[in-house]
Amino acid sequence: MSKNLVIVAGGGIGGLATALTLDQIGVECVVLEAVREMRPLGVGINLQPNAVRELYELGLTRWELDRVGVPAEEWALVGLNGNDIYSEPRGLHAGYSWPQYAVHRGRFHVLLYEKAAERIGPQAVQLGARVTGYRKSSDGGVTALIERADGSITELTGALLIGADGIHSAVRAQMHPRQPPIHWGGAVMWRGTTWARPIRTGSSFVGLGTHRQRMVLYPISHPSRGTGLSMINWIAEVTFDNSEGWQRTGWFRQVGIDACLPYFKDWIWDWIDVPALLKGADSVFENPMIDRDPIPTWVDGPVALLGDAAHAMYPTGSNGGSQAIVDARVLGAAMVEHGVTADALAAYDARLCGPISQVVLRNRGAGPFGLLNMVDERCGGTFDNIDDVIPPAERAQFMAGYQAAAGFAKDALNAAAPTIPRGARAPGRPG
Repeated sequence: MSKNLVIVAGGGIGGLATALTLDQIGVECVVLEAVREMRPLGVGINLQPNAVRELYELGLTRWELDRVGVPAEEWALVGLNGNDIYSEPRGLHAGYSWPQYAVHRGRFHVLLYEKAAERIGPQAVQLGARVTGYRKSSDGGVTALIERADGSITELTGALLIGADGIHSAVRAQMHPRQPPIHWGGAVMWRGTTWARPIRTGSSFVGLGTHRQRMVLYPISHPSRGTGLSMINWIAEVTFDNSEGWQRTGWFRQVGIDACLPYFKDWIWDWIDVPALLKGADSVFENPMIDRDPIPTWVDGPVALLGDAAHAMYPTGSNGGSQAIVDARVLGAAMVEHGVTADALAAYDARLCGPISQVVLRNRGAGPFGLLNMVDERCGGTFDNIDDVIPPAERAQFMAGYQAAAGFAKDALNAAAPTIPRGARAPGRPG
């Protein structure tokens, strides 16, 4: 291994986007991932235009993204009586230079994994290798402590360590040993996918209900030519009293449909039958909506956090995966400027830690779904004309504020220079 090796702890979306970025700018890297086999697990996520832009810059194509998802055309919130609260076009339909995609998370993850193996080599991602901690070296480098699937304990030394090991990050736990426990605000989510006819535009993200009880649904596949059905990703969410904290064992489990169906048994309109949608799922997964309190820095010398390890956030803004991709690209840009050094990590931290910590808190406050809170406070959730409840200008201002904070305000994004100039390479570590 060279003195410029970057070790990436975690082979999720953020870790793989980091590996692809490092390869693009000429930096040697290896990804250490705890799972023994990479499988297409998970349901739907959204990739905002700022993230799709970066994926295109990495050489992924629309054809490849169409294999794992579908371009989004609309984002809409609907009240309990079926009337629109807010809707807007998304992606290319909104005037962005890049689409927004709704993708099957597992298939998208495997696409990144295959790209890493193809471009960097079959040893680019070592499976069955969990990073449990790190040790900084006197020469400025870092050694990753690794627990292998066979029970052996090994070490790997490099110039930098990137902790992309998720919300339960061991790297973050060592960097911030006094961090508070995982935060749960009381919301429980049930997730599933069902083959059904897409609604509205045919590629609409729809949030339906109130801030304490709602459904989110959107297609993550193109309609079948034979049946006209798409794979519809849905999330059913109810907020409970959280005064005693999360009492169940584990954070993620498969459950029967009866776990969530009673809360939505009467949610039937002429354009959507929610109980039928829920009953059509092959499997249902339950997890609390959790995040972590922001931390003052993502960096400890030659070690940096990225993705959920840095900024685990509520999915209310549909931008957790997108931000992990953007993290990787900003990190790469910092290395192009400063080399494979701790200075690059400090520049990355200065650029993102503060602003993205604010997004974590915005999402905790319901993110763009905060409009539902406003409707509930002003009229109890039902209305005839939303303009009498929240004027159009106020709704538009609310959404624009979130988009700006999350980094995908249209005009600013369209006008921005590439994060990493085409053909740019990172200088090596001195010494």
